[in-house]
Amino acid sequence: MNNEPLRAITTDEVTAFGRDGVVPLPGLFDREWIASLRAGLERNRRHPTDRARIWDRDDEDRTVFYDSQAWQGIDEYRSFVFDSPAAAIAAQLLGASQVTFYFDAVFVRSPGTQFETPWHQDEPYWSVEGFNTCSIWMPLVPVKAENALCFVPGSHLGNKLLAQPDFGSLNPDGEVAIDTVDFAPVAEEAFPDIEADRDGFGVISWDLEPGDCVAFNSRMMHGGSGKLPPDTGLEVFTTKWLGDDVVIKFRDHGMDPDHSAVMTAAGLAPGERPSGDLYPTVWTRA
Repeated sequence: MNNEPLRAITTDEVTAFGRDGVVPLPGLFDREWIASLRAGLERNRRHPTDRARIWDRDDEDRTVFYDSQAWQGIDEYRSFVFDSPAAAIAAQLLGASQVTFYFDAVFVRSPGTQFETPWHQDEPYWSVEGFNTCSIWMPLVPVKAENALCFVPGSHLGNKLLAQPDFGSLNPDGEVAIDTVDFAPVAEEAFPDIEADRDGFGVISWDLEPGDCVAFNSRMMHGGSGKLPPDTGLEVFTTKWLGDDVVIKFRDHGMDPDHSAVMTAAGLAPGERPSGDLYPTVWTRA
């Protein structure tokens, strides 16, 4: 498996990431990485962590499976974190002097699933604060633009955090075994109704093949994806990367994936940079 991207990231792609907060990156990962991640995902589904749950289950038993922070128990995920081009890709887009791995998350949709991801920003759900972040969203199977994750370009700029949906409540099969507190709104200002005016918000998404990815900032407004044709499923592996200005911040709304409990147990405190075995620095500028 190649630890270098299959092609160089262009200056235009780096510029687009900074300007729009999101950029499609076609043809970066080789087939071996995709095959490895799919094998890891199958193991993950057979042996989910205590953070796993079903986001949605409809009358035809079509589901959306979600899990996160599984990388330490799945060799294929761990190999991707340390040996794939992902950290170097994030570093180039961020212009960072060092890149720390934060966590992984997987999403598996049954063929024909109609559940749409609620529009949201990522940072309010994370136990960190900072602008220099990069999520790498990788489909492991082909996905059309109308079914892929959607974004509002430029919505990462500024410091505004809006009222968010409580993803911790998405579990029709019962309680979620995660450390959370009662949900409280992130902010008073309501999240805009993007679905009512997708053209006005300039919503974008792309057709993607295995080996492609989309990189985006954690403050981006994104969601609105997921309605699949009857014969089409979706498997997505994501990794979250932290650049130079990111520090720990415990948030009182305690929404999944809240890391405050594991950070505290590891001796980490607000204001510090995530570090240690849970949050390894994978890339450092020479």
